[in-house]
Amino acid sequence: MLNALGLLKRRRFLPLFTTQFLGAFNDNLFKTSMVLFATYTIFTDPVSESYFNAAATGAAILPFVFLSALSGQLADSHDKARIIRIVKTVEIAIMLVGAFGLMIAKAGYTTAGLALMLGTVLALGVHSTFFGPIKYAILPQHLEPGDVLGGTGLVEAGTYLAILLGTVAAGWIPVEAAAIGVLVVAGLGWFTGRMVPPAPREGPPLKLNYNPFTASWRLIAATLHIRRLFLAIIAISFFWTIGSVLIIVFPPLVKNVLTADKEVASLAIAIFSIGVAIGSVVINTMLKGEISARYSPASVIAMGAFVVLFSFLCRNWTPAPAGTLYSWQSFLAEPRAIGILVTLLAIATTGGMFVVPLYAFLTTTVEKDQTARTVAANNIVNCFAMTIGSVCVFGISAMGVTPQDMLFLVAGMCLVSAWLALRLHRACDDGCPNAA
Repeated sequence: MLNALGLLKRRRFLPLFTTQFLGAFNDNLFKTSMVLFATYTIFTDPVSESYFNAAATGAAILPFVFLSALSGQLADSHDKARIIRIVKTVEIAIMLVGAFGLMIAKAGYTTAGLALMLGTVLALGVHSTFFGPIKYAILPQHLEPGDVLGGTGLVEAGTYLAILLGTVAAGWIPVEAAAIGVLVVAGLGWFTGRMVPPAPREGPPLKLNYNPFTASWRLIAATLHIRRLFLAIIAISFFWTIGSVLIIVFPPLVKNVLTADKEVASLAIAIFSIGVAIGSVVINTMLKGEISARYSPASVIAMGAFVVLFSFLCRNWTPAPAGTLYSWQSFLAEPRAIGILVTLLAIATTGGMFVVPLYAFLTTTVEKDQTARTVAANNIVNCFAMTIGSVCVFGISAMGVTPQDMLFLVAGMCLVSAWLALRLHRACDDGCPNAA
């Protein structure tokens, strides 16, 4: 992975890396600002907070379900760099609406503000739907085969570092600054996106299917018949279902169980992002460029064990005095705080070690003219799984289950993910993806 850092000097990788980095930063800056503002300023009970977070998660993933098939077809049939430029131009318009929503919500027009902010999250989901397949599918086209795993790891690590910075910024800057920031970053992303080298269509012409239902079905059917792709996609989907549950549960857990303010919530999410980036680096170093799932089962089992430990640590937490919340200084002064943060870091690190090699399977198992559609098929299945996770949180919250108890559901899902990863490893001879 350290050798892969040399890719950042290459004209065929750096603009793409920078563009996706800025996009992930901006997306997370807006979403985190919105969620923290709603959680700590607008809503006053855990159930409403969980409902809003679930609604935001649903709005973000809904476009993937209906538009991923089209986005994959477009990416495989058109110049990927041209699509990047179009998507980045649209991002500026989306952020104009989002910034206005933040400002009017801050001014007291909460209903209209929340509606605009959720609409912006939906539009950002459309943005990510069209950009997502490209950032992975373009790698085999721009990089040598031996650099694809390193490039994938850098993209993953960069994405989570961007999430880290966006999360920290959202927790520490006022809403007004976030509204200005998302517009500035969108402009920077537009500039770097124009520097991505051309990535024209490879292979025969592709007839587009604009029907989202039949296109999605055909795309999934055309992809999942390949055994190792099927197993990789299902394992990734379980991972993101776990992620969706954690995303929904986490802000209310920090506020109502750890009784800490939004700066602590931002710090905790940032540590999670650091952990995934560390996991990406560690697994690339362990695999030495080989695309293999041999470490994934143990990684996700360890993740589940750390989730259980995290739940027990939360149960034994000493809450702040009634009517108050810990600041980040007083939170860190508590004797159990470091243990909670280290455990959270371990959850994220083992999660990154699990999922990064699986993404490399997606872009190296099929021909280069099919990679975007393969990633798009993965996105569709992921979003179905994440939707199920969001619905489960709705139902479980309505039953009165606490956030710390929901973590046991996450741990159970880690075991299923380990089983799927083990099947993927057994289904593939050593080095077989590299042969594709």
